[in-house]
Amino acid sequence: MKRKLFLLFVGLMVMFVLAACGAKSQEDVVKELNSKLGDLDSYKVNAKMTLQMGAEPQVYNVEIWHKDPTYYRVNLKNAKQDQSQMILRNDEGVFVLTPALNKSFKFQSDWPQNSSQAYLYESLIADIIEDKEAKFEATKDHYVFETKTRYQNNKMLPLQEIKLNKKDLSPSQVKVMDPDRNALVTVEFEKVKFDASFDKDDFDMKNNMTRANIGLPAMAEVKNNEFTVKYPSAEIQGVGLIDEDEVAIEDGKRVILTYGGGEKSYTLIQERAVAVETIGTSSLVNGEPIDLGFTIGALTERSITWTQDGVDYKLASNDLTPEEMVMVARSVEVNGVK
Repeated sequence: MKRKLFLLFVGLMVMFVLAACGAKSQEDVVKELNSKLGDLDSYKVNAKMTLQMGAEPQVYNVEIWHKDPTYYRVNLKNAKQDQSQMILRNDEGVFVLTPALNKSFKFQSDWPQNSSQAYLYESLIADIIEDKEAKFEATKDHYVFETKTRYQNNKMLPLQEIKLNKKDLSPSQVKVMDPDRNALVTVEFEKVKFDASFDKDDFDMKNNMTRANIGLPAMAEVKNNEFTVKYPSAEIQGVGLIDEDEVAIEDGKRVILTYGGGEKSYTLIQERAVAVETIGTSSLVNGEPIDLGFTIGALTERSITWTQDGVDYKLASNDLTPEEMVMVARSVEVNGVK
C-alpha cells in the first residue's frame, strides 16, 4: 500500500514538473512574437472599437488589411451611422479618405511606424518588444501584456493591455488606458486571417474611393446645410469660452468658437463639409495623420483639422502644445462644456 502511494506521489510530481516545463515565460512569448513579426507577410482583420471619451460610448467597426512591407488599408465605420473613413498607405504615400464627400488628403508620412496603433497587429508586437518593463500574465487561453504606449503628443493614454490568443498569438483584445487605468479605447478582434491574399488594386486610392461610394448617400445632400455646434469638454486651467460667432458663407454657416481667459487660448471653427465632384483628386496636407479615435485628423504644430458627420473642424492655437490640441480635439462633442 505504501509503495502504491509512493508511486502515485512520484507520478503526480512528474506531472507537475512537466506542466511547469511546458509553461512559457514572458521571454519565450516575446521571442515567438519577434519571430512571427519577421515572418508576417499579410493579414485581414475585423474588429470592434469602443471609445469612452465622451458622454456616451461610440462604437466603430474596423476592417484592417496589411500587405508587407508598407501597404495598409484601415476602414473605420460608425456602427450606428452609415458613415466611414479610411486610411490608406501605398507606394504613393498615406491617404485619408472620406468616401461620402469624395474627399481624400495625402500625407508624406511614416504612418503607422511613428506611433502606437491599437488595431494594427505589428504595432502591438512592437509595443510589447520595445517595453522592457512590460508586465506579463498567462491565463488559460491568453497571454496578457501590459505595456507603455508610443502615442505621440498624448499623455492621456499612456498604458495598454494587450491580450493574445495562446494558440496562434493572434490579437484578442486591446484596452488603451488613461493614467488612472480607465479603458478609454477598447478593441475587440473578431476575425483574424494571416497570409491573406489581395488583388493588385486593393490598396489603390481611386479604386477604394469608388468601391466605398457604392450605395453610400452623399453628405452634400443635407438640406440647408445645418449642423449642430459641438463644444470641447477637455479642461485647460483658466481657459473657457469667451466668444461664439456665426458667419454666413456661400454654403451655409461657419461657427467660430474662441476660448481664452488664461495663459492659453485657441479657436475652434466648424462648417458643413462640401463634397468634391471628381473622385481621385487628393489635397496635399502638411502635417501628420493623427488618430482622434472617432476619425483621422491632420496635425501640424499649430492646428488640427478633421471631418466628422459631414462637418469640417479646425482647431488652431499659438499657445497649446500638440498634446493639448489632441486632447481638446478628442473631447469635441454635442454635449461638451460651453
